[in-house]
Amino acid sequence: MSLAKYRTVLALAVQNTLVYRWNFLFRCFFGLIPLAGSLYLWGAVFDARGGAAANGFDYSAMVNYLLCILALENLTVPAEDEWQIAADIRDGRISSFLIRPIDYLGYRFANYAGTRVVFTLVTMWPVALMFWLLRAHLAPPPDALTWLWTAIATVQAGVLQFLISYALALSAFWLLEISTIVFIFYSFEYFLSGRLFPLELMPPWFQEIARWLPFTYEAWFPVAVWTGRVQGAAVAQGLVIQAAWVIVAFLGARLMWSAGLRRYQAVGG
Repeated sequence: MSLAKYRTVLALAVQNTLVYRWNFLFRCFFGLIPLAGSLYLWGAVFDARGGAAANGFDYSAMVNYLLCILALENLTVPAEDEWQIAADIRDGRISSFLIRPIDYLGYRFANYAGTRVVFTLVTMWPVALMFWLLRAHLAPPPDALTWLWTAIATVQAGVLQFLISYALALSAFWLLEISTIVFIFYSFEYFLSGRLFPLELMPPWFQEIARWLPFTYEAWFPVAVWTGRVQGAAVAQGLVIQAAWVIVAFLGARLMWSAGLRRYQAVGG
């Protein structure tokens, strides 16, 4: 029965999100503009280098990497969850969850999962179009085992991103407005997760530090597994580190929730 509650929440999230499917579609189309800019920029960089590779990346490898990042973001990135959670706390709506037999973290995760399902189904078409137009640069893994490791890494990346977003939103228990903190945090995340460019282009000391941070496992790691840049024992090690960060994020979110409730004043609602 407890799982049935969250399945119902997931189904309702899917239904509610379907109302905004055109919004998601337009967002995805406009999201392709930065990708086009990145492809143009990297094309100019490699032309200036005479086509020479940079740290193992030629132009085709870079296009393949950026397309994989695009697909991963559509599968895993939370859609405004932190703003909704912060609004629930600030406006007092969270009080209704405190008197009901439902876990707020489970409720938000079911909402996240439902939104991701709809977002992926709606945006897969323009993403698929980009993959088809640039298919000459794609290099899918040759073996089924890599597909499996990538799937596991992608699921863990989605859970990790949700938990970090959830924990970040809980800072609304202490702060009236969290937009500045969210902006600063996501600026670091965007850079350190490898969304802007592959982490292999950074100095070795930077890569060594980054591989112990959670951001690396939100985007770069699943794509690196897919593209074969992480293989063998390094895949298993990366999955373990990624799973460890999921556990840390989960425990951190629970601790922040418990501490936040002690400060919660139930204003509004």
